Amino acid sequence: MSAPDETPPVSGSPAGLSIQRWTRVSRAFTGAALAVIVVLAFVPLLKNANLTQKLTALFLLVIMSAMWNALAGYGGLVSVGQQAYIGVGAYGTVFIAHHGVAPYPAMMLAIVASGIIAVPFSFLLLRLRGGQFAIATWVVAEVFAVVVSFDQSLGAGTGISLIELNRYGPQTRQSYTYWFTLGAAAVLLGVLFILLRSRMGSSLQAIRDDEDAAASVGVRVMVGKRVLYVFASLGFGAAGALTLANTLFIQPDSIFGVSWTAFAIFMVLVGGLGTFEGPIIGAILLFLIQDWFADLGVWYLIGLGVVAILFALLLPRGLWGTIEERFGLQLMPVGYRVRGLAKSLRPGSPTMTSVDGAGTPLVGARAESDSPKQPAG
Repeated sequence: MSAPDETPPVSGSPAGLSIQRWTRVSRAFTGAALAVIVVLAFVPLLKNANLTQKLTALFLLVIMSAMWNALAGYGGLVSVGQQAYIGVGAYGTVFIAHHGVAPYPAMMLAIVASGIIAVPFSFLLLRLRGGQFAIATWVVAEVFAVVVSFDQSLGAGTGISLIELNRYGPQTRQSYTYWFTLGAAAVLLGVLFILLRSRMGSSLQAIRDDEDAAASVGVRVMVGKRVLYVFASLGFGAAGALTLANTLFIQPDSIFGVSWTAFAIFMVLVGGLGTFEGPIIGAILLFLIQDWFADLGVWYLIGLGVVAILFALLLPRGLWGTIEERFGLQLMPVGYRVRGLAKSLRPGSPTMTSVDGAGTPLVGARAESDSPKQPAG
């Protein structure tokens, strides 16, 4: 009989072999994370404007880091131009609000528009790979910035404010923006978690590892990449719309600036590329660095660069990636663990292939023996 945290043994597999997705630790952590989200929802009731503002900024960083990690860490799509959709979300909100829609519904429509606009661009961009894809995404962002800078109704190059937010008092506006940002972060992370645990999530990781090999075994490469690209663009659009609500003023040079992607790359690199928990840790670390050292000006940026280089050299898998590799700890598991596989591969044991419920080979499965590990040396 299988343990509560394991699926039944794989059909045709040696005795004792099972696929594990949840552990007691991951179940407890997930429950605690949901409880924390509920508690965070009450922060605006404390009437602490500084705390509410800072947490809103943190949630925005979490959204951007998680979305960029979804692209590069799970899909192998290294983009340096996702700021294009940050700008679309922000300027889209202004455009829609100026046409009579209330500010927060306008934000929701602008977020949806970011995903819709990403669809036709995906047909062009996803035909490219590697450096070509990265540079092309940056070019798209620059084109968006140039187009907006010539639109007088959007403030041209001088920038524009979302004056429609003046209908709310400062405290009410701040609370609404906080709740919207917290909700967006929770929903986007939840959808990403579900996506990565699905068959498409396994396909995406196969595409990341070897696109041609994935296609050779029937993975629909372009469909998977397009779904991921559009989803991440929608997430960046949400970050843009909520950045506008948090700062109240935007300019093309800043909202379409490559610094947004630079920060996202930093957070993912430090936290752990290709892990679910890593980008959240990276976002918290960047938030603390900004809060403590942002007043140092150019030295702050130099410090970020030095930290990124040190992590690339000394901890290439990032903070959480290193912890996960060393201790096998997964708080939000999106992959598989095949328990008992080491036993089944002993001399005389039959060879087997791990498959999911539909008969598709499991991608990214992790072998784990039930026997205790022996100390090195």
